[in-house]
Amino acid sequence: MKLRNSRHRASIALTVAALIAFGAGPVLLAQRQATPPPPARVPVPTGTAGSNSAPLSSDYRLGAGDKLRIEVYKDPQLSQSLQVRPDGKITMPLIGDIVAVELTPIELRDRITGALKEYVTNPVVTVIVVEAVASNIYVMGEVLKPGPIPLQGPLTALQAIAMAGGFKDFANTKNIRILRRNKSGVETIPFNYREAVRGNGTPIYLRSGDTVIIP
Repeated sequence: MKLRNSRHRASIALTVAALIAFGAGPVLLAQRQATPPPPARVPVPTGTAGSNSAPLSSDYRLGAGDKLRIEVYKDPQLSQSLQVRPDGKITMPLIGDIVAVELTPIELRDRITGALKEYVTNPVVTVIVVEAVASNIYVMGEVLKPGPIPLQGPLTALQAIAMAGGFKDFANTKNIRILRRNKSGVETIPFNYREAVRGNGTPIYLRSGDTVIIP
């Protein structure tokens, strides 16, 4: 009787062990299959965004003929609607003539503010460009369509050459010159087309009256 009971208990133990062995396997397999694989690592770009490709912006510079509104806070007599004269100046009450051409509106605001401090305590000045008169830059030399190009917004030397139709066959694209008039005379700015199309260097934004010469 005891032998029969021991055999019966052994049989039960083997059955339980078999159930555990064959039942736990699929459960563990299902758990492993249900666990999602770790996400793939995505390389993170380094460096400053746009540090190598984004061109620098160019603030608008005033030109002859531009119509301005000069607002002096709480002083309607000093507030004026003006037009930049052909000589590049405007005239304000108290302070007289001020050079405006080739200045940004912010630079002109600061210049007017500084001049008014002699007459007004803590003047607050705002310069508004009411109407901008399109000016020209000039491309000459070994291009297909030399001549003036309207300057209606930010324009780089590279873009101006494209608008002039591109180069002729024997153009010296490495020794382009940009002539720019400033207070001290005429400045010569070298421009290398081959380096520019490779993305090397900082884009050169043209100003009103600039002349691009392609030898």
